[in-house]
This record gives sequence, C-alpha cells and structure tokens, in this order.
Amino acid sequence: MTVESILATAQARGSELGLSYSGALTPAEAWAVCQALPQAVIVDVRSAAEWQFVGVVPEAVRIELRAFPGMVPNAGFVAQLQQQLGRDKTVLFLCRSGARSDEAARLAAEAGYDNVYNILEGFEGDRDSQQHRGTVNGWKAHGLPWIQG
Repeated sequence: MTVESILATAQARGSELGLSYSGALTPAEAWAVCQALPQAVIVDVRSAAEWQFVGVVPEAVRIELRAFPGMVPNAGFVAQLQQQLGRDKTVLFLCRSGARSDEAARLAAEAGYDNVYNILEGFEGDRDSQQHRGTVNGWKAHGLPWIQG
C-alpha cells in the first residue's frame, strides 16, 4: 500500500465517522505513514505518568492533553502544539485508547492544522476479559515500536 492510499482510506474512514479533521488511522497505518512521509509526526497526548510507566513511541512528540492526577485539562495544549509543530506537518495523535487523541485532533483542526489524524485504538487499546489493556488491540498489541518510559 502507498502512503497516498493509506491516507485516502483514513480520510474515507473519517468521513464515515463524521470527523471534523482529516481522518482516522489504525496503528499499523499510522506507523506506515510515519515511515513513508517525512513530515508525519506522532503526537502522544497521554499524561506524563502514562509516558513514564506505560511506555512511549520512540521519537513521538509528547504534549499532555490532560495531566495526572485528576486528568486536569492542559489549557496550553494548542499553544504547545504550535510551538513544537508547524501547520505544514501531518500530525497523528495518539493516546491510551483513541478518545483523548480524538479531542486533540479536533483542537488541532480548529487551530488551523490541515493534515490531522487520530490513531484509533491508541497505545494500549481496549480492555480484555480480565480488564487488562495492551492485549486486544492498540499500538503495543500490534507489535509496533515502543520503549519503556
């Protein structure tokens, strides 16, 4: 698959989901886009505690959308994004399960970023029957690159 076809699939998925930003990628699609598109950047919007204790994607930009404890919203999120990434970048947002990254993608699109994608399933994915994350789906379950924080 080419990066163009991956992004077209993500955009079609985004239309189906009624997203206000460019589209939604699976973890494997996001990794393929990062490998093929030099201007693509993963932005991990989980909390610093999650980065430290759960792990991170190497070279991902880290900007908390909400801080632990209490998941307090980061009022400076958009400003921090603008300081670290120009609007010419293709921005792929990642969180634990795909919810916070959806919120971050909406904020980025509202701030004028044109190429914004949510990474579905997130870093850890959904819970399994034992209520554990990281085994059903998500970045880690797909065997994509990550390191302990």
